Amino acid sequence: MLKSRMVDGKKVDRSLAGLSRLGLSPNAWTALALAVAIGGFFALVGHRLLLGLLLFLISGALDMVDGAVARTTGRASAEGAFLDGVLDRYVEALLILGIFFYLGPETSFFIPIGAWIAILIFGAVMTSFVRAYADHRGLVKDQRVLAKDMGGLLERAERLTLIYSGMVGALLFGNGWLLGAIVLAAVLSNLTAVQRIFLAIRYGRRG
Repeated sequence: MLKSRMVDGKKVDRSLAGLSRLGLSPNAWTALALAVAIGGFFALVGHRLLLGLLLFLISGALDMVDGAVARTTGRASAEGAFLDGVLDRYVEALLILGIFFYLGPETSFFIPIGAWIAILIFGAVMTSFVRAYADHRGLVKDQRVLAKDMGGLLERAERLTLIYSGMVGALLFGNGWLLGAIVLAAVLSNLTAVQRIFLAIRYGRRG
């Protein structure tokens, strides 16, 4: 919900439209965003938190470019949107796994960091899955409801913002801030998945 409330898509498209002159296809921009995220992952594995944060932020910026280029050049397609969504999940997985390697397996908060990472990844996957499965099974048929009304506590934009904030906190005050962000994101992601389950059932019962 954060993205839809705070980002004006038309203004973003206008500001990024000039990049279409570089000649890269929308899918090429999508692939470039993934490549930069891979660099961010290895930066985190090498305990270079600031570099990792910067690379993932650049990857996020590039992720906005692909859609803007597609729309301004009339090359938007279902295939491109599908590829963008799939690679977004790989980028997020690279970020979360990179943080695991950065913090180290010995880190814990009641339970080991590896367990929190698993809970976070599961919650992130289920948040997307619940909405997609509600659509697939025909429980929620209204596409507007699926797109706008099944957001919940922590969508991908909020989740990434929380994690990036934890990374900034770690740079300034210590790794405890990053661990706290991971724990909070793990809990809220799973609560969001549960929230979406109830929303889907409620809308389904309305027919």
